[in-house]
Parts: sequence; structure tokens; C-alpha cells
Amino acid sequence: MKKDFRTHRVMLPLALACAAAFGAGSAFAQETVKIGFTGPLSGGAALYGKNVVNGMEMAIKEVNAAGLEVAGKKVKLELVALDDKYAPAEAAINARRLVQQYQTPAVFVPHSGGIYAMQAFNEQEKFIVMAYSSTPKITETGNKLTIRIPPTFNTYIEPFTSYEMKKFGKKVGMLPGDHEYAKNWTQLFGPAWEKAGGTIVSNNPMSYNRSADFYSGVSRVLAEKPEVLFVGGPSEPTALVVKQARELGFKGGFLIMDQAKLDEMAKVTGGLAPLEGSIGVLPVSYDERVGPKTFAAAYRKAYGADKDPTTESSYNYTLVHALASAMKMAGTTTDAAAIRAKMGDALAKLPTDINAGGFKGVDAVGGTLVDPLVATVEGGKIKPVNLSDLK
Repeated sequence: MKKDFRTHRVMLPLALACAAAFGAGSAFAQETVKIGFTGPLSGGAALYGKNVVNGMEMAIKEVNAAGLEVAGKKVKLELVALDDKYAPAEAAINARRLVQQYQTPAVFVPHSGGIYAMQAFNEQEKFIVMAYSSTPKITETGNKLTIRIPPTFNTYIEPFTSYEMKKFGKKVGMLPGDHEYAKNWTQLFGPAWEKAGGTIVSNNPMSYNRSADFYSGVSRVLAEKPEVLFVGGPSEPTALVVKQARELGFKGGFLIMDQAKLDEMAKVTGGLAPLEGSIGVLPVSYDERVGPKTFAAAYRKAYGADKDPTTESSYNYTLVHALASAMKMAGTTTDAAAIRAKMGDALAKLPTDINAGGFKGVDAVGGTLVDPLVATVEGGKIKPVNLSDLK
């Protein structure tokens, strides 16, 4: 029987086309998951927000390069970062946009005002608030879809107070920012300073995000002859407050909220000399643990040899890695409650070299478990100190 080669000529290309189409489908069977960010990317706190975004971008690139598979499906992460100008109302608007338009299972936000605004609806709209703020109230609300990333700042208040009082005296002048985070710090710090036997000689909150000239506010506080200044907000404006206080003749010490970073401040103050007698959190560049050292090297490779990583960068970098691992453990990229439930295990099991914050897990209310490291400026140098040694 004679074969119909015309049929073969028709069927062979069709079979090859089907095979190619099937192969292409397999190769591109990849889900893209958007990770949200809302924070200040303009204004006085722009650098602070950018530091968070840098850390997140680094982690996302590493996760994608290594390959992430969730429930048998290849997953690619993609960052969607929106500017909220440090305004809580804008943060809430951005979060809704991120969830509704981009279906983000988690939104990173680095300011307490924005965190509180999002906690009003995140459980109903089923997304995780990745809260970068050390305010204790964040996890005291009972919100079941919140992860507080840094340790609470109340762990710093007693040892910071003890250090400054012993070194300079018991009269403090308060020059905090007027944003929600600084208000929360101030509410706890003031009573703690007085309980330790100190006196608050003046209190003048200022808008760190909208001003670059703090001379009048600083002058009013210095007129009351404080021995210590309590300052804090994003690094750049905090450094300007310090610089202008020195220019106005202040000789005492600075108790610095954990939002500001000593190494970043030194770039604005013209070195560490104006920061002599300060106490704050330990800059990542001075942390000798494996995770932070590995991260610092990778950060400079990514953003420039002269770019010092910050805690905002390293902590949010680590939490993006943990979020990806939690998705894998939970077997879902969309079920926020299931992903949140695995965050503790994910953090605890992160490899040392990518655990840039030294995290050990998550506590019962959603706060990370981590031993904070602090530093003083003495003799023109940043000196790492254990919190327990300051009490």
C-alpha cells in the first residue's frame, strides 16, 4: 500500500509546533509575585526609605537567582515600591493599591504611622504588614498579620539613660522628631529618664522630615543648659540637629533613637568628632558577625565601595529572604495567614550568611527575636558595646 507522504508533510510540522509550544509553556511556567513597599522616597527621610528598598532589592535578586519554587511552581519575586512621603494616610492608600492592583501578599513599611494606618484593614484585606519600626505598640495590638522587624526600642532606654547620665549628667534637653515613631519614643523615654533621677529641662519636638534648619529649635533647648540631648529621626536630619547644636556651643552627649545611624550621621556632621559622647545602635559596618559582614560586602558590591549599609537595609534584606522561605514552607504565595504562620520557622532556619540581622525567630505576638547591638562614640571612634554592660 502506497503511503501518503503529503499527510506526513502536514503532520510533522504540526507535531513539531505542538512540541515547541509545550516546551515553551514549560520553560515559562513561572508565577510572578509582587512584594510591596510603601515608605518615604522623597523629602527629608528619602535616604531612610531608599536604604530599606536597597536591602529588599538585593534579597529579591538573590532569591530569583537561586530559584524559588512554591508548591511545585517556579516563582519570581518583583518589588513594587511606592512613595508615601512619610505620611500615614498616603501609606494606607499605597497599601490598598499594592494589594488590589498588584495582589501583594505582604507590604513592607518603615514608619509607625503608616503601620498603624495599615493595621486598621490588613487583616480584612488579608495581607501581611512587614513593619520596620521598633515601636512596642505595633505588636501589642494583637494584629495577627503583622511582623515587627526590629527589636522594640524600650530595650535601649534604660542602658542608654544610664550611660549618658554617668558620663555627662542628669539634665536632658529633648529635641525629637514630631513623627509618630519619635512621639512613641518620647512618651517612654521621658518618664524613664525622670525615674532614673534625671530632669527634663526642655522639650521641643521638630519636623525632621520637612526642615533642614533647626537652629531656632535647638537654641531654645540649649538655653536651658542641658547636659545631654535626646534626638532622633532619620539619619540625615538627626545629624543636622547634632551639627547645629555643636555649632551653638553644646558640649554634652547625645542619646540617639535607633532610627538614626552613627555612620550615616558622620557623613553629615563632617566626621565622628561632633558625635563624641553619643550612644545609639551599632552600624552594620562595625558588626563582626558572619551575616552582617557578608551582607556589608555584598551591599558595597551592589551599590558602591563607598556605600555603607544600614540596619534598615540589612534587616529588610533578611526579612525578604525569610518571606520567600515562608512561602515555600507554606506552599502558597497568596495565603497571607499561612505565610505568616511560617515566618518564625523561616527566620530560624535561614543560613547564617544571609541572616544579616542575627534573627532567631518570631515571638508569640509577631516580633522578631534578635539580640540588638549598640555603640558609643568615644575618642572619635565607634565602639561596639553589649547592652548588658551599660546597665
